[in-house]
Amino acid sequence: MGIRLSARLAALADWVPEGARFADIGTDHALLPVYLAASGKIAYAVAGDVHAGPAEAARRQVADARLEEIVSVRQGDGLSVLSPGEADTVCIAGMGGSLIVRILESAGDRLEGVRTLILSPHVAEDQVRRWLREHGYVLDAERLLEEGGEIYTLLRAVKAPDEKEAAERNGELYDIQLPRGKGQDEGLKLPEPLAYEMGPLLVREGGELFRRKWTEEIGKREQILARLRLSDSPETAEKAREWEAKTELLREVLACLHAEKR
Repeated sequence: MGIRLSARLAALADWVPEGARFADIGTDHALLPVYLAASGKIAYAVAGDVHAGPAEAARRQVADARLEEIVSVRQGDGLSVLSPGEADTVCIAGMGGSLIVRILESAGDRLEGVRTLILSPHVAEDQVRRWLREHGYVLDAERLLEEGGEIYTLLRAVKAPDEKEAAERNGELYDIQLPRGKGQDEGLKLPEPLAYEMGPLLVREGGELFRRKWTEEIGKREQILARLRLSDSPETAEKAREWEAKTELLREVLACLHAEKR
């Protein structure tokens, strides 16, 4: 086929439904839509990028693959490159969670008919998960993937048929009770804010990469705590107590997952 995807892009490609009308927002060189179109997995694609350079590179990639009839390259901000109902699957990857939320929030009726969202925020994942829940989407897959020394988070969400089903499915998804070690009757009820941060499916699955990601996060938080404790300010002392409580909760989650595996 000629196009070789990175491990992260290949994982995102695996999640795209067969026959999708696909939109790749922030497409860069259009590697993902070209790969999907060349493999026959999608019916149609829009490759959008806000910057002129990447958009032009995407056009060259599409032209070289002779896929101009299937992949439409457009320069524009976020989902402004789409018409309402044009895509049923949207991928937004390689940017911060707050930017992904801004793109989704400003999409308006361009999200009309979009059943599947495939997202890969590199920070502020909690903001993305919260937006999905508030707008009737339900996470049906989460994955951690290591590439180039970085751990990436991949999310896929589907639009629920109605508000009632969305509320029920999300209620179950974010109702997480982790078992503690032997001799402790009560499990750990995971607070929803922490479930948004850690990922409701990821925390249930656990695994070595999950443990490493959050062990590193605890280390970063301990460094911040050490700096906060140097201050005599009452406000800083309060903030330090909040950080300490949250860090201790993270340790407890990892301990529960370790106990469950034994």
